[in-house]
Amino acid sequence: MADTTSPAIVITGASGGIGEALAYEFAREKPVLVLVARSGDALARVAIQAKERGAARVETVTLDLARPEAVDDLEATLAGLGLHVETLVNNAGYGLKGPFASLDEAQEIGIVDLNIRALTLLCRRFLPGMIARRKGGIVNLASTAAFAPGPLMAVYYASKAYVLSLSRALAAEVGGAGVIVTAVCPGPTVTGFQARAGMEESRIMRAMPVMSMEAVAKIAYRGHRAGKATVVTGRFNQIMAFSNRLAPPALL
Repeated sequence: MADTTSPAIVITGASGGIGEALAYEFAREKPVLVLVARSGDALARVAIQAKERGAARVETVTLDLARPEAVDDLEATLAGLGLHVETLVNNAGYGLKGPFASLDEAQEIGIVDLNIRALTLLCRRFLPGMIARRKGGIVNLASTAAFAPGPLMAVYYASKAYVLSLSRALAAEVGGAGVIVTAVCPGPTVTGFQARAGMEESRIMRAMPVMSMEAVAKIAYRGHRAGKATVVTGRFNQIMAFSNRLAPPALL
């Protein structure tokens, strides 16, 4: 039976930060965009901007992907809109700064639910269709945090190591199937992430070069469309990621 649905680019965490900037990059392809986030008002603003940048159609889905049934809800919404996922951008995620043993337990598990469980489920639900159509792509937002352990942000760093490992494995599995899987690894970036994580005044934000969300999105978009499996944004971040592979654990 022929597939009568239309292809769409689905971007999670699209209400701000890198997700918002990626929406504007993909909008230039004149696609159908589906923007997903918890804040409906912020999504509406991004949708207007995405249309002005060329998107043929923009749908917004107000959804908390950390909820156990959220991926089911998104899948049903897309079916109701007559859409299938051609490109999936898993950008939704957050972190917390502080000692593992004293941070709020529910918030820490929430990082696992959003950064790992929801991302994995989204890939699992929509990758088979891409393989069957022999066309599609997945962009998973990892981080330079994926290359090292992160004392005082232990769960966040561990979650991004998972995202990087999963993405690289999927990229190898789908090689030759017409599907591109890319892990994007930004370093410190000017977004709302730092405020939520409680790290605006952290040493890493003072000591390392900080990129704009627009610059990160451009590099991520170009790298994915060029077929790269891993994209580390910025020369300094590339050097740091490579150096981490060689450094002894105590130094990391």
